[in-house]
Amino acid sequence: MRRFLIAVLTLSALTQVVWAGPASAETRYLAYNASDRVTQALTRGITLEAERGLFGAISVRRIISTSNRGQADIRRGGPDAVRRALPAGSTETAVYSITPEGGGRALGRALCPGSDEAWMVLGRVRLARPLALHAVGRWSDGTYRHCVQLSYDWRGEWAVPPSSGVADDPNAPVAR
Repeated sequence: MRRFLIAVLTLSALTQVVWAGPASAETRYLAYNASDRVTQALTRGITLEAERGLFGAISVRRIISTSNRGQADIRRGGPDAVRRALPAGSTETAVYSITPEGGGRALGRALCPGSDEAWMVLGRVRLARPLALHAVGRWSDGTYRHCVQLSYDWRGEWAVPPSSGVADDPNAPVAR
């Protein structure tokens, strides 16, 4: 009976974690300013749409240009050859593929001109800390090359409206 009770409690706890995981994740918008000349030449700043998971890990979903109207979806994952193309001593390890939809193709061309595909390699994303990211491209001959390292300083976090805001109020005035 004791084994049965332990098994049921364990299964119950795992079920709660699985169902609560996606529901407890929160979307955050983290803003960064360019911190060196190379980064300023490509962008003045970026905002990362990130999701903070159940245990506090931050995963990036979208990169948004702070100064322009560009944005691109990025997805976690990519070939291991991307990490091997990084310069010696790089500590960044999280590979994100830049999706070609929307502004992704333009972002890939801006970061790695002439490449067929582009990836971003980020370090650990932490609040109130600088951020370094690398762009790596794959050329038509199949080689992976490091394109550029971008360095950003923490700017802050954007406030998002509450999920049940004024728009849900039937007595709220209509915007024109």
